[in-house]
Amino acid sequence: MTAPGLILAAPSSGSGKTVTVLALLRHFRKAGVNVASRKVGPDYIDPMFHTAASGRPCINLDPWAMRPGTLTGLADENADLLIVEGVMGLFDGAADGTGSTADLAALTGWPVVLVLDVKSQAQSAAALVHGFASFRSDIKVSGVILNRVGSPNHEAMIRTALAPLGIPVLGALPRLEALALPDRHLGLVPAGEHDALEDFLDKAAVAVARHIDTAALHSLARPARFPSSAKLDCLPPLGQRIAVARDAAFVFAYRHLLDGWRNQGAELLPFSPLADEPPSSHADSIYLPGGYPELHAGRLASAARFLDGLRAAASRQIPIYGECGGYMVLGRTLEDADGVTHPMAGLLPLDTSFAKRRLHLGYRRATTATATPFGPAGTPLRGHEFHYSSIAAEDTAQPLFHARDARGTDLGVLGTVSGSVMGSFLHIVDRAE
Repeated sequence: MTAPGLILAAPSSGSGKTVTVLALLRHFRKAGVNVASRKVGPDYIDPMFHTAASGRPCINLDPWAMRPGTLTGLADENADLLIVEGVMGLFDGAADGTGSTADLAALTGWPVVLVLDVKSQAQSAAALVHGFASFRSDIKVSGVILNRVGSPNHEAMIRTALAPLGIPVLGALPRLEALALPDRHLGLVPAGEHDALEDFLDKAAVAVARHIDTAALHSLARPARFPSSAKLDCLPPLGQRIAVARDAAFVFAYRHLLDGWRNQGAELLPFSPLADEPPSSHADSIYLPGGYPELHAGRLASAARFLDGLRAAASRQIPIYGECGGYMVLGRTLEDADGVTHPMAGLLPLDTSFAKRRLHLGYRRATTATATPFGPAGTPLRGHEFHYSSIAAEDTAQPLFHARDARGTDLGVLGTVSGSVMGSFLHIVDRAE
């Protein structure tokens, strides 16, 4: 079944679309609507909040990094309503100009609802909406939600200015400072670290029920214009029994990849390094996803059973794969923000530092430099980097990937391999065609 869907987008980041989406998801859930969600682009944190709000797993849709068949399969959902949160501004994409929320709207035919931060404007909002609605003829802006409205008079001025455009104003949210989420260096603080998240979501749901015509918004949703896809196979599994690190230090794993491994017959065996749990002795492979090891370096360094379990698995030639934060833990040392150096697993010739911070951000076209569980040497993949930690020392005599950015600029090699252990700062999203 292809659920009727719609996209909540905005002119830019910081317009309030994430909180508005969360509020709508919780509202519809409490109203008995079978609601699900998707998040456009490379993002781990927002989907965690979506899942908490709706009670259903949120999956990413990435028009740049995913093959069309992958997008088709992941857009399919058995629900009454599918709410899709855009990324950045509606027309913002990768450096090559592709992969925007608008591209997804054009592909699916889902209507777009603009969330507009009007805190510092009035009639000018109409010019902004007119520009966004007319910029591309292959998408349709079907509604507007005004956010951070200052007063009834402020709202009336904007509604009057928007009326000639014929695009309905679905609601006007006042300035509610309580409906804000804290953030840190990689975005919002993850949902699992919010003790009062349920109360926040319930209050947000009350706000949208009071200020947004949710029935009118629901009525805009349309099924995607493409048919359901076959079973997904984004990435071959590391093995048939994969030990997966899952706790506050290892939170960045794409659900569509984990689901894809399960669909291919793999069993996932979660374990917590922060609880000093070793990977399962029944595992035939180990996956350390990204996360925040730099915030937990001391605990990880003292987690002897976890580290010894990794070393024992490596000695048995069990495949071990680390992404971003997982890659850092497989290295020799990790320097935290205070300049304290902590010993890590020592399985890869790598030293990293969070004290010497520099933002690394962007899409990557990668090919494997050697045979891996993901395919033979030369296997094409797409993914992204997003980290502040820097490499203090790295021996890339045996690299894992050759990489280019979204424009095609050669970035050299990424990551390293030692025996059955491999990793890099690349977050894989999908195989490439």
